[in-house]
Amino acid sequence: MQKRLLVVASLLVAGFAAHAQQQPQFSHYGFNGMYLSPGYAGITNRPEVTFLGRYQYLNYAADFGDAAGAPNTFLLTASVPVLALNGGIGAQVYRDKIGNTTVTNTALSYAYHIKLNSGKLGIGVQGIFNSIAQGDFRAKDANDPNVPIASNDKKLDAGAGIWYQGEKFYIGGGVNNLAASKYKFDSRNTLGVVQKESATLTAARHAYLSTGYNFELSPSFVLTPTAVGKLDFEGTGKTFSFEAGVRGTINDRFWLGAGYRHQDAVTGLAGVSFAKNNMLRLGYAFDLVVFNSDAKARTSHELMLGLRLAEIVPSLRPIIRTPRYSF
Repeated sequence: MQKRLLVVASLLVAGFAAHAQQQPQFSHYGFNGMYLSPGYAGITNRPEVTFLGRYQYLNYAADFGDAAGAPNTFLLTASVPVLALNGGIGAQVYRDKIGNTTVTNTALSYAYHIKLNSGKLGIGVQGIFNSIAQGDFRAKDANDPNVPIASNDKKLDAGAGIWYQGEKFYIGGGVNNLAASKYKFDSRNTLGVVQKESATLTAARHAYLSTGYNFELSPSFVLTPTAVGKLDFEGTGKTFSFEAGVRGTINDRFWLGAGYRHQDAVTGLAGVSFAKNNMLRLGYAFDLVVFNSDAKARTSHELMLGLRLAEIVPSLRPIIRTPRYSF
């Protein structure tokens, strides 16, 4: 079963090849399946909390004097198994700021778990609340009535996904913004008069597919190749991108890795687990732009903080019956 899933993953990820970014991207994608699919919720059978902070294109400065457009993103996710629900629940909050646009996303997920060979399959659904705030923009064409001014809009949306977690192998993915909600913002007409909700933006559906395999090369060293594909259904066309990489982990404690983001950058990863049972994780990722660098700064930086608690094991204590309470 795992071999079949691995073949499917290889074919799908190989087809994700272009150069667009509509939603936040993270170099630590291999540590945070909850962001990629609601099917991940509770799948590892241990409570997890992950924080990611990303500063993309450090010190990017626009030549035309406006506020810099370098993305700054903060993401917090949580995943908890719930045995009584035969699955798990998950949550995420992220704030993504690019130039004059700020997107705040909150989501709550539930995944139903199915035993599958030596692993588990999670089938998940997700409720999403998006808030998009626009600042003042300088129009390329004077008096363009479709350029938004300071205003915001909020909408509910939904997502779905699946995730298979085996002893050494995982594959999963999801789709968000299923409703493709339309957001409306104030703008000015050619006379400079404010027009209520006249500028619009449609939230594009995004699909993710991620996979990885742990090769135990020795009792103390694990080599893990990973990949993620990203598909954006914006408008009438589609844009694709993918990342692939590998990391080595020593004693489930120290790791180093390297990766490649298609037509964008090469990445490096380093991290350490510590505290009791290595339940805390601290990681750092560095991106170096090597393609299409004219409108980008050369480097991006990302910090990860993670908490992994012990696995939740159901109680198997025998039921004790006594006549004393049989009334």
